Amino acid sequence: MLEFNLEFERGGFLLQAAARIEAGATGICGPSGCGKSTLLALLAGLLPPRSGTLSFRGQTLVDVAAKKHVPAWQRHFALVFQDGQLFPHLTVQDNLLYGYRRRAAGERRFELQQVLDLLEIGPLVARRPAQLSGGERSRVALGRALLYSPQLLLLDEPLAALDERLKQQILPFLRRVKQETHLPMLYVSHARAEVEYLADRTLWMEGGRLLT
Repeated sequence: MLEFNLEFERGGFLLQAAARIEAGATGICGPSGCGKSTLLALLAGLLPPRSGTLSFRGQTLVDVAAKKHVPAWQRHFALVFQDGQLFPHLTVQDNLLYGYRRRAAGERRFELQQVLDLLEIGPLVARRPAQLSGGERSRVALGRALLYSPQLLLLDEPLAALDERLKQQILPFLRRVKQETHLPMLYVSHARAEVEYLADRTLWMEGGRLLT
């Protein structure tokens, strides 16, 4: 499904990561600063690699030697960050529909009510992000990503900013998303217990190297 062999260097940090990842949920675990978030940014198209290749479902997205680089917006991958990065001036409903409105009707895999029910966020639609708890913001950010109808869901330590109580509330929603949507998912965290709870397989990253 997803195959890559990438190198990236910045400020003396060198990342070298190669893997072939099949469908389902794959966890990437490792200590802070080892390159996990950088790898997701490379896969999403937010950073250009120094060298290497990347393909998804047989389509080449990156081939540095051939000067091929499919931009992020054409990959249709969704990246969920630690803080959710919701738009503060929009209501929850408008945040949820932001990516949805940018996909053609025939490309939409999920509808608003379906996601509201899945994540139990229906009562929040008229609020703004400042009126949400940390757990609610996390669920809305996940809902926005799903309504974008991504080909691949990239989760960059989405629970890192939450306390343990909220983490235990959100993890079942993430597992439910995995089980009910069947979206391929890469879940990055330094918390091994989270990764093992959600993922079908786990890769370890350390010092910029992905160990397969």
